[in-house]
Amino acid sequence: MNRVERGSVAVAGTGRLAERELGATYLEARPNPNRSFYQRVGKRFLDVVLVLLSLPVVLPLIGLFALALWMESGRPFYSQKRVGQGGRIFNMLKLRTMVLDADQLLDKYLAADPALRKEWDETQKLKFDPRTTPIGRLLRASSLDELPQLLNVLAGQMSLVGARPIMVSQLEIYGKSEGYFALRPGLTGPWQVGGRNETSFFRRADIDKSYCWNVTLLGDLRILVKTVSVVLRSTGY
Repeated sequence: MNRVERGSVAVAGTGRLAERELGATYLEARPNPNRSFYQRVGKRFLDVVLVLLSLPVVLPLIGLFALALWMESGRPFYSQKRVGQGGRIFNMLKLRTMVLDADQLLDKYLAADPALRKEWDETQKLKFDPRTTPIGRLLRASSLDELPQLLNVLAGQMSLVGARPIMVSQLEIYGKSEGYFALRPGLTGPWQVGGRNETSFFRRADIDKSYCWNVTLLGDLRILVKTVSVVLRSTGY
């Protein structure tokens, strides 16, 4: 049984204990000791500085969006377990863009619509997700629902740029990637700015792996600039 399979089976079985087992399974996937100064020190420094500089603008925006979502349909925030650096499980934060029982409704919609099932199997996303709320659709299109993840970055669970964090249930689909587990997952990354609407989940894994082995300051700055363009053009979902 390979590393991915062991991790997936463990998590499916026993809750918190299984999460610790999953983390232990992937802890060996650490960065190469010969990595650059930027990878060892500069990337984290850039994360902290940029997040702290952005908070005076971002926190009021999050509050405004949270109020709108609360008035629309209740609880404004949503957290979901994702796999982070070294296989550690963390709760990724988002503004809630779907109805409150979205997780339970997914299987129902996929079973009733073969086209939705095919799209989900290929991309692990739905371009026109029937579970999204009106305000949620606007936030998802602009990717502004991801803003609370700046707190995940500040906590050291994520980076501003990197492979997007995957769900535990996606480990077997994603495949074995020591590069992914060697780095913190990103709030944005090459997949986010590179035509994600038309990219399969398998292609996303290849894009992430390529990034993880080619991390540079210039490359990260380019992705951050492109992310601003994606937000302004509202090409996400």
